[in-house]
Amino acid sequence: MIIQLEPNIQPGQLQGVEKALEAIRYRAKRVTTQQADYLVCVGKAPFDIRSIGILPGVRDIHRVSDSYKLVSRKWRVEDTVIDLGNGLKVGTGHFALMAGPCSIESEAQVDEVIAHLVANEVRIMRGGVYKPRSSPYSFRGLGMEGLRMWHEKARAAGIRIITEVMMVEQIDAMAPYVDIFQVGARNAQNFNLLDALGGVDKPVLLKRGVSGTLSELLHAAEYIFSNGNERILLCERGIRSYETAYRNTFDINAIAVLKEKTHLPVIADPSHGIGIRRFVPRIALAATVAGADGLLMEVHAQPEQALSDGQQTLSFGEARRVYEHVRELLHLRAGW
Repeated sequence: MIIQLEPNIQPGQLQGVEKALEAIRYRAKRVTTQQADYLVCVGKAPFDIRSIGILPGVRDIHRVSDSYKLVSRKWRVEDTVIDLGNGLKVGTGHFALMAGPCSIESEAQVDEVIAHLVANEVRIMRGGVYKPRSSPYSFRGLGMEGLRMWHEKARAAGIRIITEVMMVEQIDAMAPYVDIFQVGARNAQNFNLLDALGGVDKPVLLKRGVSGTLSELLHAAEYIFSNGNERILLCERGIRSYETAYRNTFDINAIAVLKEKTHLPVIADPSHGIGIRRFVPRIALAATVAGADGLLMEVHAQPEQALSDGQQTLSFGEARRVYEHVRELLHLRAGW
């Protein structure tokens, strides 16, 4: 059960609600986010929901049977739309293209990518400054120095930044230079990191774990929401399966099912989803048709020379065609 409290609830009113919940043996956790104040309640005893709903200080009340409650659509029917400022929003009715290299490699590379994005009206740039790599000998990013350089150039061009945070200790240093924190597949159940991001007033894009179920993804999002941050985007990026013909098995079903289960925006990552450059455009278009609220794609001026993930990275020309086709599809999708 979720109780939304009035913004100006008085201490005595809150105590009255809490005592009423104790009387029916429901445990309540208070959750205060950027947008509202809630009590998330767990219990099994049957009761008349109206007996709580009429109490002073209660704005709204909902029964939610899902174990992930705050991210469930069963209490919030309207879709969450995340406002990034300057007219840029992400969510239903606000499809977002996010593109950039796997890794931030140099100042010249950042200049090239930003020029490409501006020319194609893409307003969010992805890139990694801390890279979790399978091999310790692979390029692992430019760190904070690279992030500060990237932020300065992106801001000058009106571009927003999405980048991965890997550890709790990195959050405070990165926060002034990041518009969207990304939690990668390897950290999808790093609950200490998820808890900490719940206390940050920045949107968080949460990727599905390497072998994670949708339930596990939604429970991971619940950690962030229940710690105070409801500006969450979910990302389908493919899961590990027995198939070896491509990098991951991109779960197109997940996009449609997540849109039914949660009010949060759902983003698709076709680059990691298949991991083969020539197929990325098709997977991007399939995800758009399936109802995704945005795409997260890897692009590079010269993918063959990229320091990481070049095999799944689109050239600028390939990416431009994807943007054009996606925008055509969105016009069709609007009439469905």
